[in-house]
Amino acid sequence: MARAFLDDDVLLGGSTARALYHDVASGEPIVDFHSHLDAADLADDRAFTTLTELWLDDDHYKWRAMRAAGVPEHLVSGPADPWDRFAAWAATVPRLVRTPLHVWTHLELRRVFGIDLVLGPGSAREIWEEATRQLPAWTARRLVAHFGAEVVATTDDPADDLDGHLRIADEAGRLPPGAAHVLPTVVPTFRPDGAHRLARDPDGWNAWADRLGDGHGIRVVDLASLTAALEAAHHRFAAAGCRASDHGLVHLPDVERAPAAADAAVRGLRQGVAADPTGRHALALEVVDLSARLAAASGTVLQLHLGAVRDASPRLAALRGADAGGDLMGDAPQVAGLARFLGRLEADGELPRCVVFNLNPADDAAFCALAGSFAGDGVQGLVRWGPPWWFNDHESGLRRHLDVISHVGNLAGFVGMCTDARSLLSMTRHELFRRVLCDVVGRDVDEGRIPDDRRACAELVQAVCGGNARAHFGFGATGRASGQSGP
Repeated sequence: MARAFLDDDVLLGGSTARALYHDVASGEPIVDFHSHLDAADLADDRAFTTLTELWLDDDHYKWRAMRAAGVPEHLVSGPADPWDRFAAWAATVPRLVRTPLHVWTHLELRRVFGIDLVLGPGSAREIWEEATRQLPAWTARRLVAHFGAEVVATTDDPADDLDGHLRIADEAGRLPPGAAHVLPTVVPTFRPDGAHRLARDPDGWNAWADRLGDGHGIRVVDLASLTAALEAAHHRFAAAGCRASDHGLVHLPDVERAPAAADAAVRGLRQGVAADPTGRHALALEVVDLSARLAAASGTVLQLHLGAVRDASPRLAALRGADAGGDLMGDAPQVAGLARFLGRLEADGELPRCVVFNLNPADDAAFCALAGSFAGDGVQGLVRWGPPWWFNDHESGLRRHLDVISHVGNLAGFVGMCTDARSLLSMTRHELFRRVLCDVVGRDVDEGRIPDDRRACAELVQAVCGGNARAHFGFGATGRASGQSGP
């Protein structure tokens, strides 16, 4: 007899796995150290008017799947009627069996709305009406509390005024001593990709540089003034609780720094001339190098997301701009440039705590081995291989990732999962990861590959579910930022 779809023990193949998940992992707080949520939604306690607004408005994963199913663009990203867009998504979902989107969709319906129907054209109206009935109660704050989030790190441009973060911090600061805050710790993450990602577009780059400079009283005219403005922004982010910078690059080129070329690129952009590849690479290296040295000085973390080729579809880029679902997995050489970059920082005594992410799974073992090649004296896991990301956060990708880090690196030091979320409902990605983690560990116990020490296994699971990330990024046990340097 077939098992029920997504039953309580799905993905948990034995009694040890089930015990580890239900007794340990499921109750662990979520430390979501990388997301794309909007702090203003939490500051405002945003209420959502439709399931489409909550589910589809900013989720390029769903947009990509709908386009592949032949859904017209006005139903994918708007501006069609919300019900029509939801109905188009519902018609797409049955085509997505065995994808993570199929699993996430149904976990989100179950864990938030208590809806165990399978989404499709025949059930769409009933699901829509029940979710609509419940939506007024599911505000942004209620959602993060429901999922047990302890820390939520957003991703923010250095020109951002951080208004949402500041309002949340002000609210927490006005609480009486000992009072519990209704929100997790919500911190910004410094993401200065505009400095190089916009360098093909002088108009866009200049508008970004003007916002950055005006916000810090600096006129950006050359590399020195750009770095001064970025450093001022980094200090401002730190004052708002920032614990990391984050950088998305196709790859780190295997070249020495070229400040003169970066300076020429900035000066050219100010004259309306797009930077050539040499200038863009030089500018990217200067920005990431600056962030790394600032992270080392401030005791924060440098995150590197490597391997995404952005906006591959000119049609989608023209229609919807960046992050519209037209990106892909690149195959550029990664290890030599990354090793050169980290090695230079280490030689200068300025290598910070790092988390390195690769998008192409062909690089899994290489990234894991590279992370273990750099160590700080007396510091556990100075450089960590990050979680499976984007095209890899499905069940087989999670299992592969856990196998590689177990065999090449150190599972006990794994920094764990993040959502990379655009939707507040995406916290269910932690559930999928935790189920796979407990199944991997539990099966090894049941098959005699690792000792049957339930206490040690529970401590391992707790560390990977959140303890390692909490320590590596410097969050205290209650999610408050601290200066910890390792687990």
